[in-house]
Amino acid sequence: MKRMIAKMAGVSAAAMTMALVPLAGTSYAAGCSGAGCDNLGPVSQACDKDAVTKASVSDGIDKAELRWSAACQAAWVRVTDPYGPDNWWDHYGYIEKHNGYAGPLVRSLSVTIPDPGSDWSNMLGGSGYYYRVCLKDSGTGAVDCSPYW
Repeated sequence: MKRMIAKMAGVSAAAMTMALVPLAGTSYAAGCSGAGCDNLGPVSQACDKDAVTKASVSDGIDKAELRWSAACQAAWVRVTDPYGPDNWWDHYGYIEKHNGYAGPLVRSLSVTIPDPGSDWSNMLGGSGYYYRVCLKDSGTGAVDCSPYW
């Protein structure tokens, strides 16, 4: 009887270990890839873990950064207003996905720049595209864009 209980305990421990092994190392795995990331959040998909800034644009106050995740093969815009309530109207940051350098616009996503603070858009994915980020002042209509990346 003791031998059977010991075997059952050993089998239970082995089963529990095997159940946990797939979880090890996957907590930071990318949740999407390429165009499958379109309109998904970079944080919720863990794409922010390896993100780097590839281009940026500033109007002297607000800043828009083109963030790229190699693991997710996706980009998004991160916007920042470090100074606080200085705007009479909304400012936006947006990301554009183009088919070719300065080619046709495939899709864009925008985010309102907080006053003050930072925020980011959802992602646009795919390594065969060109991306750029822009700032737009809704009061004057002025648009500043980064180079294509």
